[in-house]
Amino acid sequence: MATYVLVHGAYQGGWIWKLIAERLRAAGHVVYASTLDGCAERHHQVRAGITIASHAQEVADFLFYEDLQKVVLVGTSSGGMVICKAAELARERIARLVFVDALALMSGEKVGDIVKRPAANETTSITTGPAPADAEKRLFADLDPDMRAWALARYTPHPIAALEAAVELGGFWNQAWPTTVIRCRRATNPPETHQRRTAERLKAAWHELDTGHYPMLSQPDELMRLLLAPVP
Repeated sequence: MATYVLVHGAYQGGWIWKLIAERLRAAGHVVYASTLDGCAERHHQVRAGITIASHAQEVADFLFYEDLQKVVLVGTSSGGMVICKAAELARERIARLVFVDALALMSGEKVGDIVKRPAANETTSITTGPAPADAEKRLFADLDPDMRAWALARYTPHPIAALEAAVELGGFWNQAWPTTVIRCRRATNPPETHQRRTAERLKAAWHELDTGHYPMLSQPDELMRLLLAPVP
């Protein structure tokens, strides 16, 4: 039995992991898939001051207060940035990191340095995300119609500093972490070069899925098998 903590990406919430959480729990594992501050069902709490660092502190605090040990910490999309910082904050509690088509930035880098969006996000002083009409075109495009409608209904703009501000890390990249990187071949972002950099820097196990950016919804069984696979 293992303990999995699943961290969602931008415009998402813990709901994105629903199918994976069900499968892992059915296999006897302990699974947590909380929604980060200001996102999804917590969107009414969005405010200035929510950052990658505050999201990471939230995850690290959760590991402490739940007394979790030997955690498999999984991040997807921008959630990869969160798990980098959270792992740094809770080093002794981490057994393995898994990046699922995820961003893993160096200190000082911004998402805009890596990701080239087809259209600019609609931003306010506290949130950012595709405008509603653009979201209909851009998000969850690889999913079947019913699943896509379900996901789009749950879309929320993301706290702006938690997506657009520069990442601040200490010694994350200088430490050894048992790591798995899972790239989705049909996704444009994050680019393959970025994900291969993550794998090379962390000496990670590398896997690919022939699907788009949301494998937890499009290929949950295949993704679960990779989450369960040990790091060589």
